Amino acid sequence: MRLNQDQIGHIARQIVRGLLREELILVDQPEQATELLVETFIKDFQAEDALNDEVRELLESYSDEISRGLVNYQELFRKVKAKMARERNIVI
Repeated sequence: MRLNQDQIGHIARQIVRGLLREELILVDQPEQATELLVETFIKDFQAEDALNDEVRELLESYSDEISRGLVNYQELFRKVKAKMARERNIVI
């Protein structure tokens, strides 16, 4: 995960405050809305981290080609990750 728990909480609080200020949402307990948003962010980051791990494992089978310069690892990683994300309906 690229952000720590405090950073995620701060971003979630700012989003909820902004939505309330602009009257785009109405909630009785903003803290619960913030907590739900934090949980959603964390689940999303965890899904992307798991996808990254899976792509790395998959690309290990291409290590010979990558080490010989036949395939660019970063480009291949990006393409495989994007394809797997589309197949699993993960927004990255």
